[in-house]
Amino acid sequence: MFITTEGINAGYTIKDVVEATSSLMLASEDIDKYNMFDQLFDEAKQKLKKKADLLEGDGIIGLKYNTEVVEVNGAPKFLVVHGYGTVILIDK
Repeated sequence: MFITTEGINAGYTIKDVVEATSSLMLASEDIDKYNMFDQLFDEAKQKLKKKADLLEGDGIIGLKYNTEVVEVNGAPKFLVVHGYGTVILIDK
């Protein structure tokens, strides 16, 4: 299983588009620890790989991520990572 932000130079068949979201609530003492985004990228990527495996794809191309810091009045901040890409089957 491979993942790339680009296309590939090979023939392929599109299986489907997959998406995954990971989020983390920051405790008050962690409110400025934005480096915690790293684990969310990894979690989203693992979720995407599982979905691609279920579709029996060879890889995911065109991977994109969106990040967001959600602030709720009177509540902690949330870090959110949303990833999406196209699952493909490489032509044999």
